[in-house]
Amino acid sequence: MKQLQMGELQTFVEKNIESFHNSKLQTLEKTSLKDLLRRKNPYLYRAKHITTAQELVSSLLEAKLSSSEEEIFGNFLESLAIFVAEKTRGAKKSSAKGIDFEYGEGNARYLVAVKSGLNWGNSSQWSDLENSFKAASKVLRQSTRISHVECILGVSYGRAKTVVKRGFIKQICGQAFWHLASGKKSFYIDIVKPLGFKSKELNDSFKARKSELINKFTGEFISEFCDSKGKILWNRIVELNSGNLGD
Repeated sequence: MKQLQMGELQTFVEKNIESFHNSKLQTLEKTSLKDLLRRKNPYLYRAKHITTAQELVSSLLEAKLSSSEEEIFGNFLESLAIFVAEKTRGAKKSSAKGIDFEYGEGNARYLVAVKSGLNWGNSSQWSDLENSFKAASKVLRQSTRISHVECILGVSYGRAKTVVKRGFIKQICGQAFWHLASGKKSFYIDIVKPLGFKSKELNDSFKARKSELINKFTGEFISEFCDSKGKILWNRIVELNSGNLGD
């Protein structure tokens, strides 16, 4: 097993972390005020006693961000794990559906699916993962050179101990997973430093654009969903969100 040089880690992170910030920005810029209002629960915001247009618009944007940010950053961590395993274990990106990378050691083959956190999927998604592992394992076992196939679910953060799920999927998370990928027990901490690359600059740029969108959407909201005195017309919001029977 090869050792990954810290310079290689830093170069990869610095090259790819900007895509995380850019994806967050694209998530906001691709939306519209009416899209935000259609996708979120209007009754919830009414129950929270929101009385100003800016507060409501800000809450809608934050809700959209929080629901997408974990997924966006999870994709980055998955790409990092693949990169590390390629360098240290000679892994390759898997062509099998639902599997992120695979590598071999002697006559054994290891299939790895990477997820961001422990609460990544529902029952249906777990079933899909199980089926993906079974299908990929079946193909590999047809080779006389492979005597053992191990299916691994790697989770990028969390303190849970290594356990076996669904009878054959080894779930490894946090430090243990990054140790598996890199060969270093401290690697899960080593990742932290390069993640701060240009973080202030990138976040300041993101916040500036987010403020512009809040102002833009607030103006649109006042024009379309407030009366002449500035009071929010909740009935109009609910109609946009849930009205489906026509006149």
